Amino acid sequence: MTPRPARGGRPVLAGLAAALLLAGPGVGAALAAGPVPARVPAATTTQCTQEKTQYVADAPPALTRLAAERAWQSATGAGVLVGVVDSGVDPGNAHLADAVVPGVDLVGAAGDPAGRTDTAGHGTAVAGQIAARALPDLGSGVVGLAPDATILPVRVYYADDDQAREQGVAPDAGRIAAGIDAAVAAGARVVNVSMSTPNDTPALADAVRRAAAAGSLVVASAGNRNTSSDETDGPRYPAAYDGVLSVTAVDVDDQPAGDAIHGAHVDVAAPGTNVLTTFHAAGDCMLSGQGTSTSFATAYVSAAVALLAERYPEETPAQWAYRLEVTAARAQPAERDDLVGWGVVRPDAALGFVDDGTAPGPVSPVHGRADAQAADVRTVDVTPREDPLAGARAGAVWWGIGGVAVVLLAALAARVAGRRRRG
Repeated sequence: MTPRPARGGRPVLAGLAAALLLAGPGVGAALAAGPVPARVPAATTTQCTQEKTQYVADAPPALTRLAAERAWQSATGAGVLVGVVDSGVDPGNAHLADAVVPGVDLVGAAGDPAGRTDTAGHGTAVAGQIAARALPDLGSGVVGLAPDATILPVRVYYADDDQAREQGVAPDAGRIAAGIDAAVAAGARVVNVSMSTPNDTPALADAVRRAAAAGSLVVASAGNRNTSSDETDGPRYPAAYDGVLSVTAVDVDDQPAGDAIHGAHVDVAAPGTNVLTTFHAAGDCMLSGQGTSTSFATAYVSAAVALLAERYPEETPAQWAYRLEVTAARAQPAERDDLVGWGVVRPDAALGFVDDGTAPGPVSPVHGRADAQAADVRTVDVTPREDPLAGARAGAVWWGIGGVAVVLLAALAARVAGRRRRG
């Protein structure tokens, strides 16, 4: 395949094979309401194919925007296990051969109990964003944001189309919940869920609570407009649950993406367009070239959390999330909005952040609300208070009165004595 120049003159290999293109507009509302991976826009140039392995010399554009080189001076994700709850991960891709450990298959239809195959390709793409190993000898510039992290594949769906739904191997909220539990049980400190559903499911909420209690952070997609029967902004799950770091996508200019779902459940944002990553077992491919994908934005944030988990292993999931929120790039330091939450993540800044309780923005899980923000919500105490000088003032009055009395008595005594002398 011949690389095509993209924005800024970078070569682009656009699109995924047909197996990775997810349910289209023809899917009925009842089916589309289920959890789905984010849609990857249709190809606009020559397709990447599984039959031809190819490598791109350029580094992923998002890594420059995320200041990866600076972040790697502090951490690379070494020793951190990241659970990828998705369609499986293919370690046949050379970038992932040393990055993927045997995982879990919860679908039972792929003949692979370790989740180390991936018909859809979605989980492999996400895993590459997180932990692809560098292959400069093969002429590839692709590398993950946490290039020394380890990937645990947890397959919770096999395909996402009408036939897959009929066979019960499409994304399912209950199976995603079981996938989160499986990832945490295997020791994953970070659990990537690049899927969403508009349905609030008790089993999914319970799995998130168990993950947080176990010291694992679930990072989940805030949702995409073109993969949901409900295209309006609003909560998507598991992203909207407490304890989950909810991620939306921004475009190549770091602006809010119209393709992404927005709302009060959004915590942070990350690049979701022109994502150069791993493609099945066939090397590299530029994905999401004509739109934005919150699936891919979520993967970058999971990688950022892996960096934090290495650097600050003693901290809680809430502290890792707070580091990314409080240091995210935004116009108003003390304010979030429903388009990008607290802003676009800056992993290098999060790694260097010192929480002394004074930073404006989200509430610190350690110190509570910053003093400057707390002042805005304080009430005035109008309870009468005792005057600490009241006793002194009273004494001064009495001494004053006593002094006047002494003077008057002295004057009276002098007058009486004068009368006596005259008499």
